[in-house]
Amino acid sequence: MSVPFRFIHAADLHLDSPFRGLAKAPDQVREVLSESTFAALRQLTQTAIREQVDFIVLAGDLFDEADRSLRAQLMLVREWQKLQEHGISVYVIHGNHDPLNGERADLELPTNVHIFGADQMEYRPAYRTNGELAAFVYGRSYGKRVVSENIAAAYQIQQEAPFHIALLHGNVDGDGTHDPYAPCSLGELIGGKGFDYWALGHIHKRRVLHEYPHVVYAGNTQGRNPREVGAKGCYLVEVTAARAVELTFMPLDEVRWHEYDCSISELSTEQELLQQLEGLIDRILAEAEGRSVMLRLCLTGRGLLHQKLSEPAVVRTLLEQLQEGRAISSTEPWIFMHGLEVNTGAAINWEELAVEDSFTGELVRFSAALTEDEKLWQDFAKNAVSPAAGHAKLGRLMFNQWDEPPERWLEQARELTLGLLHDHERGG
Repeated sequence: MSVPFRFIHAADLHLDSPFRGLAKAPDQVREVLSESTFAALRQLTQTAIREQVDFIVLAGDLFDEADRSLRAQLMLVREWQKLQEHGISVYVIHGNHDPLNGERADLELPTNVHIFGADQMEYRPAYRTNGELAAFVYGRSYGKRVVSENIAAAYQIQQEAPFHIALLHGNVDGDGTHDPYAPCSLGELIGGKGFDYWALGHIHKRRVLHEYPHVVYAGNTQGRNPREVGAKGCYLVEVTAARAVELTFMPLDEVRWHEYDCSISELSTEQELLQQLEGLIDRILAEAEGRSVMLRLCLTGRGLLHQKLSEPAVVRTLLEQLQEGRAISSTEPWIFMHGLEVNTGAAINWEELAVEDSFTGELVRFSAALTEDEKLWQDFAKNAVSPAAGHAKLGRLMFNQWDEPPERWLEQARELTLGLLHDHERGG
């Protein structure tokens, strides 16, 4: 017989992550970032207590390194002790970043915590805080950093359990953005094994791969670099007596990474651009739900500012102005611009130029022909660089470069050449 219960599914805490590559950021920014994984852990505890969950499952990579820091270990034990005071159990597997063979302190864990071993799949009963049996939790930790075998293949349910939750730290269906550890297929997980909920870790982007049975990546609890954009946190999972499952995302992050585009199409001066960017930054901070923001902006579109933005010094100055114009407070949420990229084009009507009887029109038509005819592109490119190809060092650098599709080369060359010609013909 099933009973209603609720649990939290979280993964990839990466406690004490180093946040490399931000040497130019203000001290306050670096300090908040270095503390952010710990802040997310505290938020996880507070969320579990506030939402009165029965237990928590953690799907690997609690620590950032196999030789985990003492501070991270002590912090984790302290939070688990708080959960114990509220009758909340914790079920844990370790992943590739924190395998069981790593160095760790000899700490006594509270009795509400169970860590699954690495030799084989294990299972443990999970209870509601009132003592009723809610589910069985199954899992297997990594014993070493690299686990290339399909460990999910050996997962089997115990028939007497009212609900089955499998913990797995691995790569489902070969996600190319992450290492192929513990690889398996979605079809394998949903195809008759009998599990009701696969609590996944390893992939840092939260995703529900399937429902009934649920196959779910919770994502990481705190974004750690510019690629990990958007809200980060955990899933609150509510299971009814009829075994219906409802997922609610609960944000835990202290600092949120964002990327936004800003078009230059309606702008004519650097001052107008700066004002527009300032307004966008204000809006982003206001919508950040009280969190600090690490922001990268990308300038897009076609417009009069394109030529100026092709100069690195102009872009660098704009970025410095946006950074210096905002104070970083130790008591209030802040926003820090860590990058400004340019992906703009000249204000050119390509359709008109393509039929224009001029040198510029001829270049437009020729570049289109090169894009459509791969052999024409290869012959043209090799002939264009033939004087340099005979050079001992330059020739090696250019070897086989022209066998690639022409799109990325031609787009840059066309924008630069025709943009300059267009400005010149119009007195720019």
